[in-house]
Amino acid sequence: MRVHTKEHPTEELVTVTLRVPRSKVPLLRRYAESIKAGDEKNFSIAETFPEYMGKEQEVALRAYRNREGLTQKRLAEMTGIPQHHISEMENGKRGIGKERAKRLAEALNCDYRRLL
Repeated sequence: MRVHTKEHPTEELVTVTLRVPRSKVPLLRRYAESIKAGDEKNFSIAETFPEYMGKEQEVALRAYRNREGLTQKRLAEMTGIPQHHISEMENGKRGIGKERAKRLAEALNCDYRRLL
């Protein structure tokens, strides 16, 4: 009687697609290779994307909006904040402020302190 000897993978593999600046591709390849080799190294946000340092509010607002699948226009309708103000907040030209952060956070299903 033949016995099935092939082992099935214990972990499900997934395909990940990232959109990053071309200049970051070598860094991502090195990270992927380190994971494959088992000697995973952590890279800080500052090391990976230094151009975003000091822009945490803007990046967070855009990231939460994208996570929820909302356009700036739809977010404006939900919060009563003009769309061009949301654009200015995402581009660092306008501060968010505590009250606006609370309205945005409610629409974006996050803690308002993440936007401050």
